[in-house]
Amino acid sequence: MSVEVHPMVARIARAKLAWVEDPNEFRARVKAVLAAAENGGSVQVPESPLIARCFPDADALRNILRIRDAVATQDRKDGPSELLWLAFVSIIRACSPAGTAQWQYVLPNKTKSRVAEPFSAFQAAGDRFAFDMETRSVLLGANPVPAAVFNADARTLAPIPDGWADTVITSPPYANNYDYADTLRLEQILLGDIGGWRDLRPLRDSLLKSATQNVGRWDAEEALQSSLLSPIIDEFRPIYEELREVRKTRAGNKAYHTMLAGYFFDNAKVFQALRTKTKPGAKMCYVVGDSAPYGVHAPVERWLGELARGSGFESWSFTKVRDRNNKWKNRKHTHPLHEGYLWIEG
Repeated sequence: MSVEVHPMVARIARAKLAWVEDPNEFRARVKAVLAAAENGGSVQVPESPLIARCFPDADALRNILRIRDAVATQDRKDGPSELLWLAFVSIIRACSPAGTAQWQYVLPNKTKSRVAEPFSAFQAAGDRFAFDMETRSVLLGANPVPAAVFNADARTLAPIPDGWADTVITSPPYANNYDYADTLRLEQILLGDIGGWRDLRPLRDSLLKSATQNVGRWDAEEALQSSLLSPIIDEFRPIYEELREVRKTRAGNKAYHTMLAGYFFDNAKVFQALRTKTKPGAKMCYVVGDSAPYGVHAPVERWLGELARGSGFESWSFTKVRDRNNKWKNRKHTHPLHEGYLWIEG
């Protein structure tokens, strides 16, 4: 069992669990979608400047939207329906000339040299999915271990039974000011889930605080005065104050001090929830990386390890996997960073 607070990411993860379905039935559903979409018909174009910039070819946009609408008519609230939806989502960017940044931000001002045609892209996605479904059946047999993905908050883990887990594997957000709410904005607008940038605010408020966009008007004193941060507060407070002062000298004036307070406060809540949901002696693996906003270093793995111990786990250790942020000439600071596995036990 797992949880994911971003509703679209949770749906993507759940859809991937449907690869146990019949690949031949799925192929037939793909064929039906394409037949309906190729018949043409009017479509409702989202009134979004982002859509216009990412799909300057009006014919390609209409074909994308026809596939979207045909997928919707095939929705039977079953596994193949979710795979059809996922196949459509998977081709949206391939069918746009807009570029994509390393962290999946859409870059309309940069263009790709190769742009997929919507109908052939959807057919190719369907073929690829069906092949994967057949391969899964060969490798894992007819009765794979059941799995479940809940659209829920890791800070509470509400759907997970108490004392259920003996192993936890996760890759939480890094404290690197990446706006995860914006990752799927193009797809969400095209699907009709949101109208634009402003509609991301509720999602940003629900995510773990790992970016300045997530803190808004949140008062960091809630974290600084909480007993949840007591295992690290003596070391954290000077870093917090230094960042608050450095901020005044930078043009961006980003509230990294508030973001870090929220980041470790939220992670402390996660560890408290995990202590309740795990068995005694459980082992956890966190994929984490340290951070240095405005060049001020935060030893993320050590502070997370101490927060875990403060929540009742017995020990932590760290295995470095690689150095990072050491090959970009335009990086904002020179402090060496790394990432690896944070092991927590007890």
